[in-house]
Amino acid sequence: MDYEAKVFPHSGGYGRYNRTVVAFSWFPSFAVMFNLFSDIFYTAIPDAYHCKPDPRLLPSAFLLANFSKSAYLNLTVPWVDGTGPSRCELYKYPPNSSDFSELVPRQKVGCTDGWEYARLPGLQSNFVTEWNLVCNDYWKIPLQHICFMTGWIVGYVFIGSLCDWLGRRRGFLMSVSLSSLFGVAVCMSNSAVVFLLLRLSQGIMLAGILLSSYVARLELCDPPHRLMVAMVSGFFAIFAELLLPGVAVLCRDWPVLQAVSTLPLLLLISYWCCAPLFPESPRWLLSTAQIPLVKRSLQEFSTRNGVCLPDELFPGEMLLSEIESVFDEDCEPKYYSILELRRTRVIWKNCLILSFTLLIGTGIQYCFTRNLHTSSNNFYFSYFVRIATGTLACIIICATVNRFGRRGMLLFFAIITGLSSLLLLALAQYLQGGLVLVISIVGLLFSQALAMLSVFFACEVMPTVVRGGCLGLVLAAGCVGMAASSLMELQNNGGYFLHHVIFASFAVLSVLCIMLLPESKRKPLPDSLKEGESQRRPPLFPSQVDRVDLPLLRSRPQLSEYNPDNYSRLVTATRKMLTRESVPYRIAVRTRLRSDSEAQGQESEPLREGP
Repeated sequence: MDYEAKVFPHSGGYGRYNRTVVAFSWFPSFAVMFNLFSDIFYTAIPDAYHCKPDPRLLPSAFLLANFSKSAYLNLTVPWVDGTGPSRCELYKYPPNSSDFSELVPRQKVGCTDGWEYARLPGLQSNFVTEWNLVCNDYWKIPLQHICFMTGWIVGYVFIGSLCDWLGRRRGFLMSVSLSSLFGVAVCMSNSAVVFLLLRLSQGIMLAGILLSSYVARLELCDPPHRLMVAMVSGFFAIFAELLLPGVAVLCRDWPVLQAVSTLPLLLLISYWCCAPLFPESPRWLLSTAQIPLVKRSLQEFSTRNGVCLPDELFPGEMLLSEIESVFDEDCEPKYYSILELRRTRVIWKNCLILSFTLLIGTGIQYCFTRNLHTSSNNFYFSYFVRIATGTLACIIICATVNRFGRRGMLLFFAIITGLSSLLLLALAQYLQGGLVLVISIVGLLFSQALAMLSVFFACEVMPTVVRGGCLGLVLAAGCVGMAASSLMELQNNGGYFLHHVIFASFAVLSVLCIMLLPESKRKPLPDSLKEGESQRRPPLFPSQVDRVDLPLLRSRPQLSEYNPDNYSRLVTATRKMLTRESVPYRIAVRTRLRSDSEAQGQESEPLREGP
């Protein structure tokens, strides 16, 4: 049944209730992104740190009062030319030595009494300084980010499929409840291993919140409003990222910041108590043939939108009666999973291409942000540049995508991203530092736009029955790209050049793949697998051939008297009228029982012939 043309307008369309629900679906984006970007502050490494001087490594004749603080530091910590004090070594003197000059034989050993750290960005202590994850334990920092992204990958795939089985509302409420629980548990972590496992678990649930709210939001909109609704949620995410440094400065310690970032998740539990704030998607209920729930949901939406759907008078002309005519009374709900993609061709192709473009959009950003860190060692410089480019990317998408189409703008973003990457790869050593910085910012801008538009495009072209699982696969590919940067850091950026070459090549290849995508501008969302398979790619530049219109030679289609929609309505109306206990009118016929003699007399009476 055509939801966009027949069901959505009769339930109030994009009315005030739909707009209210969409507005409340933006707050989960703020809460999730607040927790996601707080990981940057948890794993930030101080700009300067060195080993704490250990008096046990000094001679017994050493007197601290005879030396200033800087002199004491020079005697105990080796000096590395160009970088300052050594970060991972100390001097160990012979026990009976009384000479503290450079001529005395000194042995270099590892840190024995911890480290002294410079001030962190925003916080006074974090995951790194709490458990001294530097020097030999540095590998645990990128490992934590990889595990966190692994949690997001699992959450997108698992909870995305769960949203297609249990519904958007149930998947959202389950994710909110468990993510709040894990968020509180992270505050009480007593070791790096516990912190890592809890963040992985919380990442699974945070991915479920983001995915379920994104899908439900778009399923409540009509085609003209879908893009703006999706981009406003992006602005909420950017606002969370912009607000986070100030909150970190006020919190000072990472457990306090974790508690504050968990607070918005706890507030989202109110959606459980107040069902109208996040109702189940009627589009998904109709696509899975849950007829009683569909009728109840549509009546609630129509009532709150100020539209009446009575089912008492003229039932054959009502929307709810038409739904019953399409589906059988004993129709069982039918659910789908992402395994159904094995029997599809177009849907699987679209899912693979958009996963590929999102992987490029997120993975190639590391190649651009690394140049930002090279230009300035200030933590906040690269942080706020990312915010500025993300905001500008949202504005560009809002201004261009509805006008030029999803596929055309996605192709444009991929081309600019690939060109920026190739320029940096081939000419970085010949360009001035300022020009490298400009190209990096441009590449970062369009790679973020490429990632945002890929997610939105995927949600539009995937059918409703498998939209959660398919979008989960696409978003999981994006998390793989985000985890790729941590893999480089795990190897001390040893494979950075190969990373840059691979993603630059992928960006060029994606230009050819995007040409195979359909166009979803001003088109209804596909609901069934059949509708998803019927999407065809239009020509990129449609030709307008000048044709002479001859009205006299135009053939008009012959009108058919049979209309299956009207016939089905008539059958449903007749069935309801016949099965109704209290019929609004009765046909009363008076009859009198005749006796046997009267009956025989009537049979023996000859027929009269007319004159």
